[in-house]
Amino acid sequence: MHPALRRQTLADLLHRSAARHPDKLAIACGETRWSYGEFDAVCSRVAAGLAARGVAQGDRVAILARNSHGFAALRFALARLGAVLVPINFMLKADEAAYILRHAGARWLATDSGLAALARDAAARDTRVEQLLWLPSEDASQPEPGMLAFDELAACSDPVPDVALQGSDLAQIVYTSGTESLPKGAMLTHDAVLWQYVSCLVDAQIAQDDLMLHALPLYHCAQLDVFFGPAIYVGASNVITARPVPENLLPLIARHRISSFFAPPTVWIALLRSPLFDATDLSSLKKGYYGASIMPVAVMQEILERLPALRLWNLYGQTEIAPLATMLAPEDQLRKPGSCGRAVLNVETRVVDDAMRDVKPGEVGEIVHRSPQVMSGYFHDDERTAAAFEGGWFHSGDLATVDAEGYITVVDRKKDMIKTGGENVASREVEEAIYRHPAVSEVAVVGLPHPRWIEAVVAVVVPKPGAAPTEAELLAHCAAHLAPFKAPKRVVFADALPKNPSGKLLKRELRQRHAGLFEGG
Repeated sequence: MHPALRRQTLADLLHRSAARHPDKLAIACGETRWSYGEFDAVCSRVAAGLAARGVAQGDRVAILARNSHGFAALRFALARLGAVLVPINFMLKADEAAYILRHAGARWLATDSGLAALARDAAARDTRVEQLLWLPSEDASQPEPGMLAFDELAACSDPVPDVALQGSDLAQIVYTSGTESLPKGAMLTHDAVLWQYVSCLVDAQIAQDDLMLHALPLYHCAQLDVFFGPAIYVGASNVITARPVPENLLPLIARHRISSFFAPPTVWIALLRSPLFDATDLSSLKKGYYGASIMPVAVMQEILERLPALRLWNLYGQTEIAPLATMLAPEDQLRKPGSCGRAVLNVETRVVDDAMRDVKPGEVGEIVHRSPQVMSGYFHDDERTAAAFEGGWFHSGDLATVDAEGYITVVDRKKDMIKTGGENVASREVEEAIYRHPAVSEVAVVGLPHPRWIEAVVAVVVPKPGAAPTEAELLAHCAAHLAPFKAPKRVVFADALPKNPSGKLLKRELRQRHAGLFEGG
C-alpha cells in the first residue's frame, strides 16, 4: 500500500477544500483576497520555495509575526513539507523569544516589518536561526533588507517535494506562557490537531457557510486551531486582521457581513463599551465564541440582550490538548451561567481530588483529561511531561467544581487561588460579585502580601465611562454579597487592565505592580 493512500494530515486539508471549492473565498486580509484554489496554489509554491532553500521534514520554523495572509499561507506550507511550526508570542522581549528559538532549535524565523527589529535581536542571541523570512502584513509593507521575502518564495515554480508524512508526525511546538517557570513547548502531532478540529466542527458548529473573522493572534492555539484550521477544513471563508480593537472590528463585521467571531471576554467588553457599537450594523453576526477566561455573567447577559440574534458558545481548554476540551452550548448560557460546560466530542474530562478520585458535586478538584488531542509531551522536558501525565491523565492545573448534571465550573488556576488568613478564596468568585455593580467595566482580583493575613484579597477595578465609584462604595457592595474573608481588603482603580494579545489578564503584572500596597501595615 502506498504510504499516502490513507493519509490525513494538516498538509491534506487545504488541498481537499480547494478541490471542493476552488472559486470560493478562502482568505481576505487587507487588500489581499484568495480563493481556495489560489490559497492552495500559494501554499504549494511557498512550500516548494522553502524546500529549494533547504527546509526539510522535521525542521523547526518559528513565526514571530502579527496576523496576515502571509502567516496563514506559511502555516500550511510548512505542513506540506513536514516542517514543525513554532509560533512565538510577539509581546515577548528579545531574551524571552530567544529562549524559545534556542529551546526549539529553530533554523528559520519568519517575521513582518513591524516586528523585524525584535526578530533580528532575538535571533542574534545565541540561537541556531540561519535565515530570516519576511512576511507581508495586513497593511501594505515592503520586504525587510537582508531577509528572504515571502513573495520570492511564492514565485517558485518547482514541484513540492513528496514527503512521507504521517499523522503521528510532529506538526507544531506551542510554548505555554511560563507564568511560574520557563515556557514549556507542547508537542502536538497532526493527529492531535485534527482530532481537535473534529471536536470544534461538531461542538462549536463551525460550518462551510460561515464567514469568520480572525482577530486574535494566530500565534495562539485558540485562534489558529479552534477557528482558523477548522474553518479551512470545512471550506468556510475567512477574514484576517491584526487589530482586535473596536474601531477596527466593528466596521469589519459590518463591511464583510461577518457571521462568526471569537474573542475573549475582555474584547467583548471593549466592543460593548465602544460608542460605535450601537451605530454599527451587526445583524450578520450569528455565532459568537468566548474563551481564555470565564465570561462574567452580567456581561454575558448584556451581550445576549444587545445582540438578540447571536448564539454564544463558551470554549475552554489548554495548549496541551490542542486546545479545546469542554464547551458550554448556546442553550446553556443562561441555564448554566459561568460554567465551561462538558467535555467535547473527542475528550474525556474529570474533576478529581489529589488521590485521583472524582469529587462530589460542589466540591473543588483539578480538571484532568484523556484524549487523542493531548500533546505527545513537553519538548526536551521529560520531568514536566511525567508530572503532567501522572496517573494516566493530563493534569490541567485548573481547579473546578462539577454539578449533578456533569457541568464543570472553573474556580481558578491553582496559582490564582488566594490563601488569606488560612482560608482559600477563588479570585473569580470575587470578580463575579464585583461585576454585579453597575459602575464596573472590568475587574481583576489578586492576592497581595499582607503582614497579618499573609495574602490579602485586592480588587483592581476599571470603572465604566462616566462612572466614578468610590472604594468605600465597592467594599460595601462586596460585603453585601460575599463572606467577610472573601471580601477585598482594598480596591484599586485603574484606567485599564494589563492583558496579553490573546486577551488574558496578566495577573502576575498586577501582583508586581501593587506588591507594596500593604507595606507598613
